[in-house]
Amino acid sequence: MDTLTPAAGLTITGPMHEGFERLLTPEALEFLALLCRAFEPRRQAILAQRRTRQAAFDRGMRPDFLEETAAIRAADWHVAPCPAELQDRRVEITGPTDRKMVINALNSGANVFMGDFEDSTTPTWENSVQGQINMRDAVDRTIEYTSPEGKTYRPQEKTAIIMVRPRGWHLDEKHVLLDGEPISGSLFDFALYFFHNAATLLSRGSGPYFYLPKLEGHLEARLWNDIFLMAQDTLGIPMGSIKATVLIETVLAAFEMDEILHELRHHSGGLNAGRWDYIFSCIKKFRTDPDFILGDRSCVTMTSPFMRAYALQLVKTCHRRGAFAMGGMAAQIPIKNDPEAHAAALAKVRDDKTREVTDGYDGTWVAHPGLVPVAREIFDRHMPHANQIGRQRDDVQATAADLLAFAPRGPITEQGLRTNINIGLQYLGAWLTGVGCVPIHHLMEDAATAEISRAQIWQWIRSPYGRLEDGRKVTVALFRALLPSEMEKIRKELGEAQFAAGAYAAAATLFDELTTSETFVEFLTLPGYALIA
Repeated sequence: MDTLTPAAGLTITGPMHEGFERLLTPEALEFLALLCRAFEPRRQAILAQRRTRQAAFDRGMRPDFLEETAAIRAADWHVAPCPAELQDRRVEITGPTDRKMVINALNSGANVFMGDFEDSTTPTWENSVQGQINMRDAVDRTIEYTSPEGKTYRPQEKTAIIMVRPRGWHLDEKHVLLDGEPISGSLFDFALYFFHNAATLLSRGSGPYFYLPKLEGHLEARLWNDIFLMAQDTLGIPMGSIKATVLIETVLAAFEMDEILHELRHHSGGLNAGRWDYIFSCIKKFRTDPDFILGDRSCVTMTSPFMRAYALQLVKTCHRRGAFAMGGMAAQIPIKNDPEAHAAALAKVRDDKTREVTDGYDGTWVAHPGLVPVAREIFDRHMPHANQIGRQRDDVQATAADLLAFAPRGPITEQGLRTNINIGLQYLGAWLTGVGCVPIHHLMEDAATAEISRAQIWQWIRSPYGRLEDGRKVTVALFRALLPSEMEKIRKELGEAQFAAGAYAAAATLFDELTTSETFVEFLTLPGYALIA
């Protein structure tokens, strides 16, 4: 620890609840301050570059494969091999770092559990710090939870391998200031988990494994790689111990998949098809394009042309480089009181997972323990070996035009508009009270689907093609006319007690502002974060 610099200028403004002091130790804060001082200027430069690129898209520019990195795409190279325990990742379960949920995920039978500090967690101070404590206790295998009813939860002998997803580059941690300014939420999440758990994991033959969200290109991956190098060097962790899987959940990253793997080639755990954020990214990037429009969210599936091209190109890219290609989220949850609806939901999961494994994916995501056996059965049937990295997809030739073949353009229905309003209100109403993973209409929703909901309405209002099937133009007035009735539906669905416990009035105000503002807000979590305690 003699290489660390003092954490002078670091101030914690959040309350120090019982047990927080064992996480926010002087040594951990010194490590956090070191990373923040070294890399905050580059984070700010990346955020500025994002704004510059968006301005270019607003002027009509379309993305393409980079000329300056053509040699990387053409060259023959591979990422470093992953440890033996990561060779089989056929089923991964994701979820927030709530203590009970962590234990249930560890015991779910999945190969991997991704503890999520990002889209399925509201970043309250309590959630962020207690989540780190829960993950530390999970790594130490001391985690347990006793419910109000007296039921005790503990990890089983064999549990899922742990991965962690920190927040994206755009999010601050406002409860920790460095020289009076909020620090990066990404670095807060990464630094505390790595500091407290890397050595323990390595001593058990495991390692510090991460998922990296919302990257828009290889320079953002380079920043993460440099952070990994400094973190490992500072704490005396062997180089290459970190393995990080990048979520390809922005349309710009889809054009730089080779380059992202190359930047992280000594630390790469592969790429993941982050489907819901990817759709949101497409709407966001092309929001002012007069020719861009997507129909109801329910019509935009993995078989849509642009999604199909992106999914296949990801497998081809990963396997060419010896990297894992991880499939997307099955958001369905068991429907206990309706056998017919439950069977229909499981059929959708089976179709989705069958398409992924036959396309060549090495594993997939589920949101609920009840779906682990379903996904595993599909992958076991079609993938008898630990993975299928050896399966090359030389038949896939996705061009820039293929990746931008946006469809379907319709239909846009009143029910689709109402569904977007309903999901947006329900999710934000829970998120503002500190719950970031919400079951809505038998799907486990996180921030990504709420982002699609509000972005679609924003774009439909402004697009000349934003018309309902019956010819009505989607307008601010129509949106505001439908919002109260959707709020009343939510009240009836949830019941008075649960409705009163949510922040639905504040959610309606925020959703209205996000949808009707002339300026598109990059992420709903940015104004939302200002509203949470």
